[in-house]
Amino acid sequence: MGVVARHFWRNLFGYRDPNPEVLERRGPGVNLVSTISYPEERKPYPPGYRGMHRLTVRPDGRPRCVACYMCATACPAQCIYIEAGEYEDQAIEKYPVRFEIDELRCIVCGFCVEACPKDAIRMDTGTHAPSVLSRPLAVFDKEALMKGPPVEHPSDVLTYRVPLRTVAPPDEDRGTGE
Repeated sequence: MGVVARHFWRNLFGYRDPNPEVLERRGPGVNLVSTISYPEERKPYPPGYRGMHRLTVRPDGRPRCVACYMCATACPAQCIYIEAGEYEDQAIEKYPVRFEIDELRCIVCGFCVEACPKDAIRMDTGTHAPSVLSRPLAVFDKEALMKGPPVEHPSDVLTYRVPLRTVAPPDEDRGTGE
């Protein structure tokens, strides 16, 4: 008990040895505590921050999701629900008729983003899930998730034909054999 009392009084009155790195940064007129006036100025999020989900859209406005269920399968919290439908156009086979994410069940692990082969789901909004008064308000549907700019991806179906080879113009010096 005497050891505990000795450490208590030593720590209470600041007799402990501070970290040498802190002593180097500390100087006259330097304050190591920073205060942010929260509503007016916000602290920037780190680069790897996972915010709320969003569904990316194609340049034509349709969702990039092909309803492959890989994100729903990879989700450990089972917070993603997808119903698939088929396009009349066979270039893109399926699309989500219904796509919902329950933000209250989501554990923000990012497995759904990593599992998506078409880069259709992202967590780069930089916003938190809003506080809600009832559970149904925390379930975001496809229309709420598709707010954002269109995104192009290398796996998109080409809407135009690009020639694989171009023919060089004929050259007078070549091909004469002389």
